[in-house]
Amino acid sequence: MDIARVARSKAEAKASYDKMARYYNYFGGQFERRFRQAGLKLLDPRPGEDVLEVGYGTGEALAEIASAASPGHVCGIDISDGMREEAEKCLEAKGVTRAVSLATGDAASLPYRADSFDAIFMSFTLELFDTPEIPQVLAECARVLKPSGRIVVVAMALPDHPKTMSRLYVWSHKHFPNYVDCRPIPAAEMIAEAGFNLEGEERLSMWGLPVDVVLAKRT
Repeated sequence: MDIARVARSKAEAKASYDKMARYYNYFGGQFERRFRQAGLKLLDPRPGEDVLEVGYGTGEALAEIASAASPGHVCGIDISDGMREEAEKCLEAKGVTRAVSLATGDAASLPYRADSFDAIFMSFTLELFDTPEIPQVLAECARVLKPSGRIVVVAMALPDHPKTMSRLYVWSHKHFPNYVDCRPIPAAEMIAEAGFNLEGEERLSMWGLPVDVVLAKRT
């Protein structure tokens, strides 16, 4: 697999997201919304379920999950304290603060017990981890999912036939990782290799760049 490596450290990533958190919804967030909605539709959170979002950002998806999964409990983990502050504001505005527990930390070592969640949601997050660490992140997701629990991953995808826009995007990620943070990965293949059963996949397009929405279940 020809996958670009992540050049910046986690400390650099955290500092970058802390800095941009207040403004994130005005640029990156608005472009991601359509794809996040497609992922939430596939996740289909149900009343009474316990759900985890990995990489909750400004909290918009968390708020929707909390409303749909009530009276279940929703947890979220993100590397950025700045994003946590923005997520807290969002949850308060939506009136779902009591239904959600936020954490700041690293998804490669989730602070939750095994078999805790019915579902996990991850949108434009898995591709932020360096290639050797993605299996560890997925292993942690499998650990905290209940048996037959499901995961939905929304991620930038590798194009079947790379075009100019795809090459430009990869070049921009390599040279400006704090601004073009995601890079294309074969999400479905990586999820399957982590031992999940693939249940569904949808390919969408962002400015001509492929985005995959993948549903899988823990074995």
